[in-house]
This record gives sequence, C-alpha cells and structure tokens, in this order.
Amino acid sequence: MTTVFALHVLFVILDANHHNGFVHAVYVLAKTLVLGLGDVFTPDDALIGVIMNYGLAALVYAVVGHLIIRALRR
Repeated sequence: MTTVFALHVLFVILDANHHNGFVHAVYVLAKTLVLGLGDVFTPDDALIGVIMNYGLAALVYAVVGHLIIRALRR
C-alpha cells in the first residue's frame, strides 16, 4: 500500500500523464485506498497537500501493518 501512495505522490510531483494506463491505475488505486485521509491537510499549495495527505496515509498503513504483524507473531 505504501508503494502505491509513494508512486502516486511521485507521479503528481513529476506531473505524469494521467492518460497513461499505469499512472491512471495507480491514481485510482491510491484514491480508493486513502480512506478519507486524502483531505486531512488543506494547504494553499495543492502539491504540498498531496504530499502531506498521501504521506500520512502511507504512514498509517505502515504502522497498522507493523502492529498486525507483531500481533500475529505472538
């Protein structure tokens, strides 16, 4: 999941072509998986907002995933 968010942020920063199939698939998947965290931060610069919001989503997924793995190992 964090890879999807990282790719989405990278594509936004690089202004990737949304008509490309892979870029579009990553965009749709990231929008689906962000689960409401896509608009937590609303700075004036939209690029900063994407970085902060999708970075937060990636962090949440990483922490929750780590906690689940720890719980399963016990």
